[in-house]
Amino acid sequence: MSAPENGGPESEEQAVKYMLLMQFNEKNTDFAPITEWSPEEIKAHIGFMRDTNARLTEAGELVDAQGLAMPATAKIVRSHAGGPPLVTEGPFAETKEFLAGWWIVDCDSPERAVEIAAYVSAAPGPKGDPLNMPIEVREVMSAPPAEL
Repeated sequence: MSAPENGGPESEEQAVKYMLLMQFNEKNTDFAPITEWSPEEIKAHIGFMRDTNARLTEAGELVDAQGLAMPATAKIVRSHAGGPPLVTEGPFAETKEFLAGWWIVDCDSPERAVEIAAYVSAAPGPKGDPLNMPIEVREVMSAPPAEL
């Protein structure tokens, strides 16, 4: 698979922002958690992500990208009528899937967003093998639907 190198949007009117969400689900993966990877495997994975982000930046398509800390650091916050918010700290036993990171890209077409998602899905993991991790592609709404 080739790197995402199709230049950026030709005009602001044609471009649409998409959020690419990297999901991790133990049941749907055939590789060890990153906490069990060798330092070389982690370095290769992070290098791939940095190179991808640099190429997307050069093409004018990268708006932002971030990796997220492990779920054990997460908090779920719910408002609580008449009192302070209810805060539940991770890890969450019921969580089988978690968001590992995301990109916001500005593309000319939904097909281009899918092309980028497919490329990052194949990031290297243990032994350099592609992870084939699911990447959810969602259009970023620029405004609420007209009927609202």
